[in-house]
Amino acid sequence: MALCGFLSPGSRVYTAVSLMLGVLVSGNPPSRLTAQGSLASPMDPRFDSVDYKNVFRWSAPDNATLTYSVQWKIYGDSQWVQVKGCQGIQSLQCDLSRVTSDSREWYYARVHASSTLLASRSAWALSRRFSPSWDTKISPPTLNLTMTAQGLVVRLIPPPALVRKLHKKLCCRVLLRHSSGEEDRVEMKSCKKELVLDYLRAGNEYCLQAQCVVCLRGKSSAPTPSLCITTLQHAAASLFTPSDPDP
Repeated sequence: MALCGFLSPGSRVYTAVSLMLGVLVSGNPPSRLTAQGSLASPMDPRFDSVDYKNVFRWSAPDNATLTYSVQWKIYGDSQWVQVKGCQGIQSLQCDLSRVTSDSREWYYARVHASSTLLASRSAWALSRRFSPSWDTKISPPTLNLTMTAQGLVVRLIPPPALVRKLHKKLCCRVLLRHSSGEEDRVEMKSCKKELVLDYLRAGNEYCLQAQCVVCLRGKSSAPTPSLCITTLQHAAASLFTPSDPDP
C-alpha cells in the first residue's frame, strides 16, 4: 500500500518515473520542470512590429518538443481572448496584426507551453504593453539614383500603403555625403516626389542615404544602405554600392 502511495499521480516518485519512461520511449530529454512540477514558462515574450505587421514572439524554455497557446487583450480589459490559429502550435510566434489593428489602442499578449507527454502546462508568460502606433518600426524607403543632363535624380519608393495611411504626415530625408566628408541633408515633404540635385561637380563621388520620418513625432526609419555615384565628365555616371570594387 505504501508503494502505491509513492506511485500515485502527483507524487514526486510518480513524476520521476514518468520522466524516465518518457526518455526511454521518445529518446528526447524531458521538458524542464519547475519546483512545483509544472512546465517552465516560455521566455522573452515580446512584440516584433514592422510597418504595423505585429508579430508576437517568444523563446522556448528548453529544446524539448512543446506546444504553445496564445491569448491577447486590450489594455484595461479584464477578459483575455484566444487567438484563432495559435492554439496548440509548435511555432515560436503568432501574427496578431488582425486583432491589434487599432493603432490607438494598447495591447497585451500572453503564451503558455504544454506537454502532452507530461500532461502538464506552464504558467502564462506576459508581454510588455504594446502600442502599434508608438512601437512599430517604419521600414526605410527604396532609394534609386539616375544621372541625367539636368543632374542627379533621386527617386524614393515609400513604405507600404498602410504606413502612409496611418501617418498622413510621412516625410522623407535624403543624406548626401561629399567625397570631402561634408554632408547635406534635404527634407522632402512627400516621399513620392523626385529630387533633382543639379549642383554636383563632375568627376566627384557622392554617397546618398534616405530615411522615412513621421513628421509630427520625430520618429524615423533606419537609413537605407549607402548608394554611391561618381559623376563623369561626359554627363554619364557609374553606379555602385560600397561592396562593389571601384570602377
